[in-house]
Amino acid sequence: MITIWGMMSDYSVEPINDGISELKVEFHGPKDSLYEGGIWKIRVELPDAYPYKSPSIGFVNKIFHPNVDELSGSVCLDVINQTWSPMFDLLNIFEVFLPQLLLYPNPSDPLNGDAASLMMKDRKQYEQRVKEYCERYAKKENISSINSEETDEDISNEDISDGQSTSSDDNIAGVADP
Repeated sequence: MITIWGMMSDYSVEPINDGISELKVEFHGPKDSLYEGGIWKIRVELPDAYPYKSPSIGFVNKIFHPNVDELSGSVCLDVINQTWSPMFDLLNIFEVFLPQLLLYPNPSDPLNGDAASLMMKDRKQYEQRVKEYCERYAKKENISSINSEETDEDISNEDISDGQSTSSDDNIAGVADP
């Protein structure tokens, strides 16, 4: 397990509950993507059989993306869910798999149906919503306060209000208005 820490030296990695099987890793949106400038905490859970079994990963702070569940933060990514190989490691996830997911969303296999349909129907509005989420949830000052206790409360409160504010197309257009 020590090798994980060494390989991840370019990332801010913090153990959860003082263990080595659960981590939070700071992940920056890839350059030249809609997510550039955003910072997310990614929760990583390593199963006992790691690296032979894939880790479980999820976004802690919100992100608007067709292949990321908005409520749970879980990620739809074949290479993690189905085609994982012991040849991969955490560095592959943070330097290859997640950046590719953010650069090349797949709206035909969505976990977030709203993001997928908006991406296919109105690309400009989709891009605006992605940037809005980055601004609201993925700024350095927002994520520095995230810890295990606050996360559950913050997410449940935000989800309630977000569910109301994005319930119809009329309201979606109004979200950007001050």
